[in-house]
Amino acid sequence: MRVAVYGGSFNPPHVGHAMVASWLRWTDQADEVWLVPTLEHAFGKHLAPFSKRLAWCEALASLVPGCRVEPIERELPVPSYTVDTLGVLARRSPEHTFRLVVGADNIADLDAWKSWDLIERDYSPIIVGRQGYPKPEDTVDFPGVSSTEVRRRMALGQSLTHLVPAEVLRLIGPGDLPYDSDQGS
Repeated sequence: MRVAVYGGSFNPPHVGHAMVASWLRWTDQADEVWLVPTLEHAFGKHLAPFSKRLAWCEALASLVPGCRVEPIERELPVPSYTVDTLGVLARRSPEHTFRLVVGADNIADLDAWKSWDLIERDYSPIIVGRQGYPKPEDTVDFPGVSSTEVRRRMALGQSLTHLVPAEVLRLIGPGDLPYDSDQGS
């Protein structure tokens, strides 16, 4: 089976994540999409508790056929790097072919990733476009929705209904998404 590994903070997951997961399935890029929430962010972002982000991802996955959540990061040493997570997944499930999903907003930082050259060689990344960032020729631009914007709007008491799937939004309570204006998405 071809598995698209879609890792991220998912702090919280939003409609952009759902669109990408759906697009990966609709365009036959993968047989399944595995959402892999990070336990702790390698670059030090403050995150909502893992258990909450896991539940939010489960809610999002329930909306996308062929999508599931892989909680492997809670078993790995901290910090867990993408290349290490992919390696463990590949060793545990050698019958699958794994490809990493990377947003175009991360392209400028790939030199800072541990063993990006191994990821490129072994996990054939699928780069997905995001409005406002350069994108490869063979993809589409997804809306520039970010978890940072979701947290900012929540802090201001603004509506999130157009940014977060209803199934996810029902699970987010007051104080679940502390907003720090210096954080990225």
